[in-house]
Amino acid sequence: MTIRVLLADDQNLVRAAFALLVASAPDMEVVGEAATGREAVHLARTSRADLVVMDVRMPDLDGIEATRLIAADEDLAGVKVLVLTTYDTDENIVDALRAGASAFLVKDTRPAELLDAIRTVTAGDALLSPGPTARLIERFLRSPSAHHTPGTGPDCLSDRERQVLTLVARGLNNTEIAETLGLSPLTAKTHVSRIMGKLEVRDRAQLVIVAYESGLVTPGTSGQRQ
Repeated sequence: MTIRVLLADDQNLVRAAFALLVASAPDMEVVGEAATGREAVHLARTSRADLVVMDVRMPDLDGIEATRLIAADEDLAGVKVLVLTTYDTDENIVDALRAGASAFLVKDTRPAELLDAIRTVTAGDALLSPGPTARLIERFLRSPSAHHTPGTGPDCLSDRERQVLTLVARGLNNTEIAETLGLSPLTAKTHVSRIMGKLEVRDRAQLVIVAYESGLVTPGTSGQRQ
């Protein structure tokens, strides 16, 4: 399967560099380039992209609002958004996660890591690295407008599902969750999918927000709420 990638960045040189990198991967192709947020939303709807690499700061419509429009469009339900930022402490990343971004990277990420991230996000295993996740979610929880929009909280989950959600929030992928709990990777993946369905969220990044906001996991700790 070839991953169809849309690149959104207002800097021509940055877009050109990303385009060359993505085109160098045998399992990817660039299906569009956008210089503004509005153009990114339009191309997401017309290019049949699997994933949008989205800059935060762009003219016309910033990457956060563009992400929100893409995530809210039922016709784009399968499109993932990977947000790029200059610093991993960027305040805007919290809003990007709330808007529906699946993951984020800093712009000084190594080329191979960006390609791996695109594959990971497209496969539905999007996850933020544990350190930045804790800092960003803590900031999210402290913001006056922080709220959980999905249908319900983790109280609807079984004990095993709560264990799995805790490990997702700690930054573990499906294979690592399986090893930690003594499960098969397929069983771990099934648990994650069921949790997403019960909590009415679109991806793992949103699961992390639910886990922290509900108190199941707290910044600076890795344990479950007692």
